[in-house]
Amino acid sequence: MNKEKRQQIFSRLQAQNPNPTTELNYNSPFELLIAVILSAQATDVGVNKATVKLFPIANTPEKIFALGLTKLKSYIKTIGLYNAKAENIIKTCQILIEKYNSEVPDTREALESLPGVGRKTANVVLNTAFRQPTMAVDTHIFRVSNRTGIAPGKNVLEVEKRLLRVVPKDFLLDAHHWLILHGRYVCKARKPQCNSCIIEDLCEYKEKTIA
Repeated sequence: MNKEKRQQIFSRLQAQNPNPTTELNYNSPFELLIAVILSAQATDVGVNKATVKLFPIANTPEKIFALGLTKLKSYIKTIGLYNAKAENIIKTCQILIEKYNSEVPDTREALESLPGVGRKTANVVLNTAFRQPTMAVDTHIFRVSNRTGIAPGKNVLEVEKRLLRVVPKDFLLDAHHWLILHGRYVCKARKPQCNSCIIEDLCEYKEKTIA
């Protein structure tokens, strides 16, 4: 795909949604970090249902750490892998308290040193909370990047690096959200809605759906 096409694609996505953001509910970098840890192999809707009860009770490292493992699990038990996630969150809170003055760090290296935080989670926090031009490649972004031809790659890291290289600079800060939302609601896995897609004429997917 040439850069003119990419420019047009992101121009249209921006025009349709000028201020995209995550669908996870949060009011601080710490709340976002916890929500993103919980969102692994879970839906944003499912995470929001749990955090709407958890965050009014405990929304700082000290408060969640004080809850303890058993009580934390009671708030997040509707979310997949909640046992492992609860353990990681308690450990992460302890590290934030002891090492980072209860603040969420704003570097990838520091974030990835926290239990339950991998590259994708770190990228979401860096981009959404700290407005750094990173690209958190989830299944939606991986699919859209390959299917459209925007940034094909064999694995998520390949796609991430290519997106950072080829997305026009003016769009880089918000590209992550546009691509996720496009994959979630339009360029769906089983049946992409090509007939209602605003970039259908620019997309290089060969098997477009007609209806």
